[in-house]
Amino acid sequence: MRQPPRLPPLDIDKLPPEQKAAAEGIIKGPRGALRGPFEPWLRSPVLADRAQKLGEYCRFSNSLPKDLSELAILLTGKHFRAQFEFWAHARLAQQAGLPDDIIEAVRLGKTPRFRRDVERVIYDTVTEYFATNRVGNATYKRAIAALGEQGLVDLIGVVGYYSLVSITLNVFQMELP
Repeated sequence: MRQPPRLPPLDIDKLPPEQKAAAEGIIKGPRGALRGPFEPWLRSPVLADRAQKLGEYCRFSNSLPKDLSELAILLTGKHFRAQFEFWAHARLAQQAGLPDDIIEAVRLGKTPRFRRDVERVIYDTVTEYFATNRVGNATYKRAIAALGEQGLVDLIGVVGYYSLVSITLNVFQMELP
């Protein structure tokens, strides 16, 4: 049974100036709307502003190919059982070219059959971290070899940002559209 959202919807026209400025920054950015974690975050407008800027980099500008970035986001959403997050990014992963069978395997909690080693590296790095709160030397070396230093830092940034998103969605019981 679904739980109702814990916070009432905000009326943008009635927001105080600091909240309104943060909301407008989100709406005028590449997302174009307030969805997912943004309404809860607006209760703390400085957090909302800074988180949305980090999210803009993590979603739209990080150094990873889009399909690999979306794979990391799906793994994060699945780890946190954030239905909204998984729902939103399954479609984006598909649009980015991540094969449907990989998306479905992640949804079901199964290890996908990967076509490229770099997909396996993303999967192993993210799932190993979530399982142990660490990444062992062998996985780290494979990730550096496949992604480079910036790529691995960006991967960890994406996972960290979408962990914040997933936790926010879960705590405030944000519904699927």
